[in-house]
Amino acid sequence: MSEDDQEQGNAPDPVRTRGFFQKIADARLLLGILFAAIVLLVVTGQLAALPALLLFALMLVATGIVYAEERIEPLRLARRSPPSVWPETGVKRMADALPESCIILDRRGVVRYANRHAEAAFPIRPGDPLTLRLRAPEFVRTFERVAAGGPAERIEFLERVPTERWYRASFSRMDPKDDASRPGFIVLIISDFTEQRRSEKIRVDFVANASHELRTPLASLAGFIETLQGPARDDTKARERFLAIMHDQATRMSRLIDDLLSLSRIEMKAHMRPDSPVDVVAIVRGVVDALEPQAQGQSVQIETVLPATPLLVAGDRDELVQVFQNLVENACKYGRSGGRVVVEAKASADGGLVGVGVRDFGPGISAEHLPRLTERFYRANDGTGAQRGTGLGLAIVKHILNRHRARLNIESRPGEGALFKVEFPTFTTADKPLPSAISAASTDT
Repeated sequence: MSEDDQEQGNAPDPVRTRGFFQKIADARLLLGILFAAIVLLVVTGQLAALPALLLFALMLVATGIVYAEERIEPLRLARRSPPSVWPETGVKRMADALPESCIILDRRGVVRYANRHAEAAFPIRPGDPLTLRLRAPEFVRTFERVAAGGPAERIEFLERVPTERWYRASFSRMDPKDDASRPGFIVLIISDFTEQRRSEKIRVDFVANASHELRTPLASLAGFIETLQGPARDDTKARERFLAIMHDQATRMSRLIDDLLSLSRIEMKAHMRPDSPVDVVAIVRGVVDALEPQAQGQSVQIETVLPATPLLVAGDRDELVQVFQNLVENACKYGRSGGRVVVEAKASADGGLVGVGVRDFGPGISAEHLPRLTERFYRANDGTGAQRGTGLGLAIVKHILNRHRARLNIESRPGEGALFKVEFPTFTTADKPLPSAISAASTDT
């Protein structure tokens, strides 16, 4: 039985069926001619009525037999056809139930069936060659080895179009049990592990960057200690200068370790959404008051535009303090050439969102840096001469806001300063929050 027969299940061979129906058509034509001849003989008196009736009855019996054969013959053909192995409804349902892409191929690499995941991920239809969509050389070679009778194989391959994605492909043969001489099929299951690959890369980059950030101040400390123990042992001025530098490096390491621990704690709680009401206005006001002396030391004036009434969001107060402290500190540090920073909080027109914006009037940020500002250890080379941070501040901000289901939008153009805007969903609950809870959230700064 050919592969086309298998594709149609137990349906009879269309060529044989067409030949049989042609015979039926020929028989009907012959019966029609005989019937017309009998009528003509009766009308002309050349045949008596009784023999004509008998002959007519025989014609009806013959016609009934022909119609019966027309109905029975396809069933006979189906019985004579050997049982099919594909596509069976059960196998199709099993392929459709898989949470991954599943494609059934013949030995030539032609797609015979694809489940909905495969059709969505790889626009391919039954009858198409597999290489029409997937052309990775190792992918094709693996298929050829399995199709030639080799054992099941699994490979990883990269698709660069339309976006870069990593896949694992498993090839295995599906041979018919009832007739080993008939061709079988190849089952292809494809898993997308792009996110896992990206996570691994992030972890590797994170460890490398953290090691580099710690190694630099450690090397500096070791060098100065060596110098103080050797040539500068009795040099008072050098000792004072070196100790000041060592203090700065130790402070930098301490800050980096604190940020790493903070980031780790936030990631551990990423799936837990805060549900306590807190007043954003009180938090922002407290952060601004705490940073005012630092801003004055940098010749920056912090201006606030805050409503008189509380703006409640569901949040963790300590984490939100960390968010706004990072944003205001960065604005003072990188935008100090502008001389001022504006912090504004307000509710949206429909009351569904609470927005907080931190704007500086410094040199701004180039467009190519904006998408990467929240990456760990990423620093934009802005040329302001601002003191280098740990490169984790905005990464921490992003993770905290993700946990709070909030969004961070960054707007900036070179020479026009930068605006960091945070939007929170307004706090809502079936029961109104207790006055004591609101009061504590509003006054606890």
